[in-house]
Amino acid sequence: MTELRAGGTDLTERRRSGVSRGPVRDIGRRPELDRLDVSAAGELAIGALVTVARLADAPQIRSGYPGLAAAAAGLATPQVRRMATVGGNLMQHNRCWYYRHPAVDCLRKGGTGCPARTGNHLHGVVFDLGPCVAPHPSTLGAALLAYDAEITTDRRSLDVAEVFDPDRHHTLEPGELLTAIRLPAPVPGELAAYRRTISRAWAEWPLVEAVTRLVIAGDVISKAAVAVGGVAPVPLRLPHVESALTGRPPTPETLAAAAAMATRDATPLPMTGYKLPLLVTTVEDALVQAGQPQLPRT
Repeated sequence: MTELRAGGTDLTERRRSGVSRGPVRDIGRRPELDRLDVSAAGELAIGALVTVARLADAPQIRSGYPGLAAAAAGLATPQVRRMATVGGNLMQHNRCWYYRHPAVDCLRKGGTGCPARTGNHLHGVVFDLGPCVAPHPSTLGAALLAYDAEITTDRRSLDVAEVFDPDRHHTLEPGELLTAIRLPAPVPGELAAYRRTISRAWAEWPLVEAVTRLVIAGDVISKAAVAVGGVAPVPLRLPHVESALTGRPPTPETLAAAAAMATRDATPLPMTGYKLPLLVTTVEDALVQAGQPQLPRT
């Protein structure tokens, strides 16, 4: 099967290890896919070849979609961010060490079982949604989920949530090209944050990550969006947390009580229970950081 290559940060590693061996089609020289365009209605289209570094630094992203900008600025390393593309970050394959080993068979490589489920799944999921127990690796996937983004390909348009599938790396068909990500017009006065919990200081994949968005009207939260990564085979929105925030004052007590609901419906594996408190604290930290200007002074 022919694979598409843009920045190549994930594909190059897979080819080096022998996991990916087929032909490659380069798509890196398509200027029409390397644009940030704002429509008359204020909606933003992000070309699939826009780099993560540009996404993090673009003024229209930082001002209108601060949670997305923060997530882009927080992932990987500066070197990777300069090469990696938005589309590539969404389309990358999972980081499971069984999948990444060329001599090991698994579901994602056409096998019949998930060796991580009965083996070492220390970095695995806590929301067990499918036979594969590897978390989805896309930080931008979680951020775009929080922003209700739409994905455009050379064949169709679909909500960003429809791109993710617990049984596959993504739902695009072979040869289907992701061309753009479309975001609704910015919400005036939005407060947002991105937080991640990692096992070492630099250049590490998150154990848990969270993107939070709050809109404060008067003395209450009128709109909330909370999305997390590192805990499920797909990026997740947390509707129970969002409901616990909406219509309530943005006090530390409100934020803590809402964050405590982040593990609702979680089904951790034998080795991933440690992620449950990390999920709660990461979500709470992101909510506190987002709501900091509105928190009462003590």
